[in-house]
Amino acid sequence: MSERPDHYFSAEPASPDERQQIRVRFDGRDLTLTTARGVYSPGRLDPGTAVLLAGAPDPSPSGHVLDLGTGWGPIAITLALRSPGAQVWGVDVNRRALQLAAHNADVAGVTNVTFCEPDEVPDDLRFETIWSNPPIHVGKAALHALLARWLPRLAEDGVAHLVVQKHLGSDSLQKWINAGDWGLDCTRLSSSKSFRILEVRRS
Repeated sequence: MSERPDHYFSAEPASPDERQQIRVRFDGRDLTLTTARGVYSPGRLDPGTAVLLAGAPDPSPSGHVLDLGTGWGPIAITLALRSPGAQVWGVDVNRRALQLAAHNADVAGVTNVTFCEPDEVPDDLRFETIWSNPPIHVGKAALHALLARWLPRLAEDGVAHLVVQKHLGSDSLQKWINAGDWGLDCTRLSSSKSFRILEVRRS
């Protein structure tokens, strides 16, 4: 029998939970955070995430904000640091990643963030801000299902920012969002290196 594939989008990664520490800098703060095999980009801050953190406008100062696909927590922690008056939700299917993210939030000293699996987020919540480095490698059908579940939960004046590599389909993803029947409008906010930041608002 072959081994179960070890993907960062697995609920229970197959690889040993071998933890390591990495040094990162968020909003002028140097932090030593913990990562592990079986989560997304365990050895460094992913370049796409770095582009999003540097290029996205400030998140809402209040209300609910969402990090979709939180991994070991860099986006959610940054949202919590920038918007201490907001309630941040870091959502992931990977339970190892959620454990790491919660630990890293403690290290960063942020208390306004909840890390959980998707079904644990109350259905009636609407988000003033959504940030995501979406999991492109889950495949187009799964990616579309993921975004179709969460983007329509933008608040009336809410805004989402997604970072996607150009050669991994940022333009086609923008067209797909605009073709949906959710009343959303997707534009290209900026390009940096090989990445584009897409901005999604209600039409």
